[in-house]
Amino acid sequence: MATGFAQWGNDLYTGRRSYDIVGRRRTWYLISAILIAISAVLLVKPGLNPGIEFRGGSEFVVSGVDTTDQQLAIDTVQAIAPEESPRVTTVGGDSLRIQTAQLTSDEVEEVTGSLAAAFDVDGSQITSAFIGPSWGQDVSEKAVTGLLVFLVFVSLVMTVYFRNWRMAAAAILALFHDLIITVGVYAAVGWEVTPATVIGFLTILGYSIYDTVVVFDKVRENTADTLEQTRFTYAEKANLAVNQTLVRSINTSVVALLPVTSILVVGAFILGAGTLRDIALALFVGMFVGTFSSIFIATPLEVTLREREPRIREHTAKVLAARAGTAVDGAPVPAGSVARAAAALRPGGHLGQGAQPRRKGR
Repeated sequence: MATGFAQWGNDLYTGRRSYDIVGRRRTWYLISAILIAISAVLLVKPGLNPGIEFRGGSEFVVSGVDTTDQQLAIDTVQAIAPEESPRVTTVGGDSLRIQTAQLTSDEVEEVTGSLAAAFDVDGSQITSAFIGPSWGQDVSEKAVTGLLVFLVFVSLVMTVYFRNWRMAAAAILALFHDLIITVGVYAAVGWEVTPATVIGFLTILGYSIYDTVVVFDKVRENTADTLEQTRFTYAEKANLAVNQTLVRSINTSVVALLPVTSILVVGAFILGAGTLRDIALALFVGMFVGTFSSIFIATPLEVTLREREPRIREHTAKVLAARAGTAVDGAPVPAGSVARAAAALRPGGHLGQGAQPRRKGR
């Protein structure tokens, strides 16, 4: 199996096997548009579930309980503060976390005593804390500032490195694509958004841009001499780059997702709600969607932007005219050359090293 996968990767790199990813970009755009639309709806209803760090309130943690009956905790709190609708979650196998709106000092003492009696534990096994909403607001503002600085810095660096603002624009659009879908999944699951979740959101941006830059670097290498030859269009050369980096993207994603999956399973099903679970879900969804966008969204978007350039549009028309056997620059194209070029570029056809265009000349 390993040999077959290695051969498949070698065939993709040499061009003996090819998938028309860029040519089918409208399909990928449609899939992404549907996912973004669903995510947008989920962000409205049911919406994100902000944690106590963002909405503020009082929190109680009851440790070492014999039962994790959440309804018992709710009834205990409401017996003292009837207007409250506490949020109760199980932490690990023998602890409960109860979150309420801000309570007075007297109410905190009453709830602590009532919880100790209800769960038959010592008062020292119950901890209470108050978190003001201003702390969460400060975290949110810093997260937005960090995101804006990151986007500006990435745009400048990519524009300078690739000498092409279109690659930077495509990468930024792919980043927003990843972020919106990841946040939408978080809203659908209903888990609380905590500072750990925000860290996860920011982390996936770095992962996604890294994968996209690797693909774009190959696109730049393959398309450097596009206008110097008339056998291949810009889109076809970019598509070859995506195929050549496909195995690398898959391998990197699998290696990254395996430990994140382990953290997610441990955090969600063994330790219960907590930092591990919050950050792992954001990382898992973000890495998965980021891999999709770096292959099926970023490069197709860059090609769409480049094809708006007059010189690229004219070159594409020239190549297509050559394959049709019509005149190029006033001279007829030999039918044999057109047939060989068309066969080499046919999806699934052969585009080996011998068929790739030379760096100079035609």
